[in-house]
Amino acid sequence: MAEKRNIILFGAVILLTISYWVSASTLIGEKPFKIKLLEMEQQELNENLISAQILASQLDRVFTLFQENLALSKADSLADDANLPFLNNLTDMLENLDIKLLGIKPKQRIDKSNYFKAPYIITLECTFEQFGRFLSEIERSPRLITIDEFEVKNGIERIKANIMEEKLIYQEFVVNISTITLVKSKSKVSS
Repeated sequence: MAEKRNIILFGAVILLTISYWVSASTLIGEKPFKIKLLEMEQQELNENLISAQILASQLDRVFTLFQENLALSKADSLADDANLPFLNNLTDMLENLDIKLLGIKPKQRIDKSNYFKAPYIITLECTFEQFGRFLSEIERSPRLITIDEFEVKNGIERIKANIMEEKLIYQEFVVNISTITLVKSKSKVSS
């Protein structure tokens, strides 16, 4: 009787296995393969979407770059020697960084063929850490700004003149920067 029961149990297991595979192949079929293909396609489309979003944000930055740095002509206010919006932005930046501005001296504008270079000599009093943050802010600025040269006025006379040690961490920096203003070219299109 135990043999008969084992044979029936074995037959039932085989019958259930066959019925599972038949029902799985008819009901599910190739759906998992299609789902995997769709998942791969969705992943590729998501990557394309992310790339498009990155490009869109960079195009916004390019637009801002042109908006802030493109003069329509040589007489445009953006191409002035002492551009007031730039100077206001610079003084606000220095105030936010708690840097003492000792002086700003605009120099004569340099006229290149496709752009203007407006140099400034800026004298600051701050710590090295504040100066580093200032340079980072200049780099992040929407204006095209080059730092031509900087000098730290840290002579022995300064050390001898300062009695208080706390004042020695503040250095005097003389920074030569230039704003670059692109000038829209007036090229003729041939018909």
